[in-house]
Amino acid sequence: MPQAIKINDDLVTSAKAVAAAERRSLAGQVEYWAIIGRAAEANPDLPFSLLHEMILAKAEAEAGLLEEYVFGEGEDI
Repeated sequence: MPQAIKINDDLVTSAKAVAAAERRSLAGQVEYWAIIGRAAEANPDLPFSLLHEMILAKAEAEAGLLEEYVFGEGEDI
């Protein structure tokens, strides 16, 4: 259920700029930062790039964009 929250004006300004560049809504950008931040807190030894790729992979899986991987297929051994 969506809820209104108050956040710092500087954060809103920054989020608007990044949201425009990333083609996200303001709410979508803040949600993305929250998801990344939560993942970073839970996994402090993982780099941002890996966290980002994991979140992207989860979203792709939830959207049904999975392909079965067959080990050894197409490899010359």
